[in-house]
Amino acid sequence: MTTSTVQALPKFLETIRKIKSYEEALGVLYWDLRTGAPRGGMEARSEAIGHLSADMFRYQTSAELGEQLAELEQPEAFAQLSEIEQKLVKETRKEYDRNAKIPAKLYQEYVVLASQSESKWEECKDNDDFASFEPYLDKIISYQQQFIDLWGAAKGTRYDTLLDLYEPGLTTAELDRVFGGLRDQLVPLASAIAASPHQPDTSFLQQKFAIAGQKELGNYILKQMGFSFDKGRVDESVHPFATGLNPGDVRITTHYYEEDIASALFSSLHEGGHALYEQNIRAELTGTTLSGGTSMGIHESQSRFWENVVGRSKPFWHRYYRELQSFFPGQLNVSAEDFYRAINVVEPSLIRIEADELTYNLHIIIRYEIEKLIFNEGVKAADLPAIWNEKYKQYLGIEPPNNAQGVLQDVHWSGGLFGYFPSYSLGNMYAAQFAATMEQEIEGFWNLVEEGNLLPIKQWLSEKIYQHGKLKTPSELIQGVTGKPLDSGYLVRYLTDKYSDIYKL
Repeated sequence: MTTSTVQALPKFLETIRKIKSYEEALGVLYWDLRTGAPRGGMEARSEAIGHLSADMFRYQTSAELGEQLAELEQPEAFAQLSEIEQKLVKETRKEYDRNAKIPAKLYQEYVVLASQSESKWEECKDNDDFASFEPYLDKIISYQQQFIDLWGAAKGTRYDTLLDLYEPGLTTAELDRVFGGLRDQLVPLASAIAASPHQPDTSFLQQKFAIAGQKELGNYILKQMGFSFDKGRVDESVHPFATGLNPGDVRITTHYYEEDIASALFSSLHEGGHALYEQNIRAELTGTTLSGGTSMGIHESQSRFWENVVGRSKPFWHRYYRELQSFFPGQLNVSAEDFYRAINVVEPSLIRIEADELTYNLHIIIRYEIEKLIFNEGVKAADLPAIWNEKYKQYLGIEPPNNAQGVLQDVHWSGGLFGYFPSYSLGNMYAAQFAATMEQEIEGFWNLVEEGNLLPIKQWLSEKIYQHGKLKTPSELIQGVTGKPLDSGYLVRYLTDKYSDIYKL
């Protein structure tokens, strides 16, 4: 190595370790705030999060880091770096250039606001009180608009700048095309399903299921998937989430409803998919900013794969239905086939996280269209409940009876995660395409599921996806694993085959 490389590389790696340490500490504080911190301490905790975030931000935008990057980006120096070091320099440069445009004081103010806003959202959702939440959301939107001004439009519209944060390179033009095509193909399928005389019976699910049994069941299924409790834990929160502090400490949450056995079960499978990704990133990336999912769409592909492709499949319940019955003796006196059909019923619903696989995509399109209205057309927070309700009426034929089941149902906007929602439908597309490749490459794929032998599937995913962290871009990953770019046709075929069987179309 050249003298400059020898001097700059250790300093650069030490800066990255410091940034990652701040991220981990903030992750613990955030997890605690969402899972059990007393409400009386939330304002002080938000301030503490703001101060630590400001310190981390200073490292992320320091002149020293800029100098280290400049030295390592010199052609002669860059050529001497390892593959991981080169990728780390590239990713850090992208983040540095973006962060350096935000004044430190503005960033700290925003972090404090976002933490307070999320806590306020919890309270307002419980009380169906949008009026009290509206000022917080209005401020969050205002800050996001300022950030877009400072960053500059990534592509053709202001909203493209936000999309790029979660799915690099994605544009509204591309999403409009993909979502439009998906909607055009799924709406006729949904209509055929609604007209079918072979509707699943779900009446047996309308009973109370002990919370203790639900907790045991969720943990049992997580172990079957390969989730390591030595490297993770499960807690409760208002809105389920996963936090990967490092591959040895990955935490997930769920929310239990006594009258709904499916909610916690499938949120455990969903968050467990996120957790498997984080727990199985290669050790060489630990302590670097490459130790995480390559994009939110790819991350969501894993949660949606385990929740839906595997967790709502017929082979899965041929294997695990008797175990499910054992957790709730005498309550589920129907066949595994009837249970499978019931948990895959297709019908319009108000709550996104409880929606079926087919109509779920319409929930995402609604949010996507509203976010475009906010950032491209200047719609204000006060207008959102009415817009939300109208779009639910338009796309799903139902109207929320209150804001708790409407515009207040998701945590994302309270924390400023605009541009995130499209990742869920992208995740469905990625998951279907990955699954089609697995069926070809893993001998007896569905036999393994029916045997409850899920670890070979986890191992395949670890080798093909998880271990790489952020070393590969989403497009490189999907092309490398499946041999093709992202194609929504896999999702359409998967849903058509599955629901044609269930509804005898």
